[in-house]
Amino acid sequence: MGIVAVTGATGQVGSRVSARLSAKGMRHRVLARHPGRLLASDLVEVAAFEGYDDEAGLRAAFAGVDDVVLVSAHEHPDRVGLHRTVVEAATAAGVQRVVYVSFLGAAPDATFTYARDHWHTEQLLRESGLAWVALRDSLYHAGWPLFVGDDDTLRGPGGDGRVASVAHDDVADVVVAALRIGVGSREGYVRDVTGPEELTLDEVCSQLSAAVGRTIGYVPETVDEAYASRARYGAADWEVDGWVSTYTAIAAGELDIVSTTVEDLTGHAAQSFADWLAANPGALSRLRHGAR
Repeated sequence: MGIVAVTGATGQVGSRVSARLSAKGMRHRVLARHPGRLLASDLVEVAAFEGYDDEAGLRAAFAGVDDVVLVSAHEHPDRVGLHRTVVEAATAAGVQRVVYVSFLGAAPDATFTYARDHWHTEQLLRESGLAWVALRDSLYHAGWPLFVGDDDTLRGPGGDGRVASVAHDDVADVVVAALRIGVGSREGYVRDVTGPEELTLDEVCSQLSAAVGRTIGYVPETVDEAYASRARYGAADWEVDGWVSTYTAIAAGELDIVSTTVEDLTGHAAQSFADWLAANPGALSRLRHGAR
């Protein structure tokens, strides 16, 4: 395998992928809008660009690259357009394959509105002529502590649906494993990437409660209540739709999926939410400091 370019290199997934490539002695190039945050080395080249809409910068960063790890852009009203620019730049630069960090249940009519963006991005890859891999991640373990409000409640219209959230570390391991698979045999390779067990949101809160030593509760809102409770943030309609539909997708059973991809590709079991909580006490600092 030749050189790999990693987008989102200062983020949760991209930074972990870069660290793993370095640990395996694999040369790679990391892309950053703020390159001063990254350190170059014998194994790591740092390429500056202005963002996913900077086609010229992307083409320059992808020059001489065989594989691109495309960590999806931050939520944006035209995220598919941003991804199109990346795919077109990769094609123009002669990249062989894109490994795309997609989302579980990606579909044109997915309940979770952001999952529709991921499906359309997968379509761009299908039509590009490139070899590609789509790793459809579930929600991240790290999100649950952040979703808990100051009143020690997790609120949303998730009903009694289940979700098998996944650790960022496991996703990064799967990305690196996918990069090591030969290009020719893996064109259009799609895998779900989840944790090892489905939990209801009540069970998520029970595990959070055990970790912080006080009760974290789940309040199953109606859809109207969910929109009303989020109105105070003054976010754009498309963004609030994404927040709310995260929960309605859970209620609809669209995230009630457990895959064996982590173990299949990496050789180790996926980390459970309980084990992730035990291994990442710092992620609970806000909840612990809010103890009453």
